[in-house]
Amino acid sequence: MGQMVRSRAGMAVSFLVVSHPTLGLPPRSLEAGHPADAAALRAQRSALAARALEIAVGADPTMRRRHDDLALRNLLRDAEVMVDRVALCVASDDPYFLREFADQSATVFRRRKVAVMDAAGLLEGIRVAAQDVLSAEAKASADRGIDAAVAVYKRFHNVRGDAREWNPVTSKLYKGI
Repeated sequence: MGQMVRSRAGMAVSFLVVSHPTLGLPPRSLEAGHPADAAALRAQRSALAARALEIAVGADPTMRRRHDDLALRNLLRDAEVMVDRVALCVASDDPYFLREFADQSATVFRRRKVAVMDAAGLLEGIRVAAQDVLSAEAKASADRGIDAAVAVYKRFHNVRGDAREWNPVTSKLYKGI
């Protein structure tokens, strides 16, 4: 039987009926998706992150010109965190973890003068690098998470102040953030 709590009016509230007293939402389960594939991603985190950075730099050679070695090492560290977030998406079969990470990290990338589309390139590199590690069903979970995060990064890409090269005419018209 579930735990019963008495309210001030003396009425009993069962937590079996309401899964979370303040939100009414159940917690996200990390066993609902593919936890074994998520563990494989976490076990190969460093190798996948390094390969993802290689793929991103290969897809956009200007990254080497725009970022020095320290910035590339920071992107490598960011890629490791992104692999962890992809693993959470695979374990839960829910794109929430990567989408929210992208929403919260976009401002950090802006402060570090890294274009958010470089972060999206890292995610695309993770998608390619993780092909050998994941099963077909887990790939679909990872793809949903990566697609959701790239959509968030594209939204932030359109906001003025992103670290990218702008059209000189629009730079004269808008002296934004």
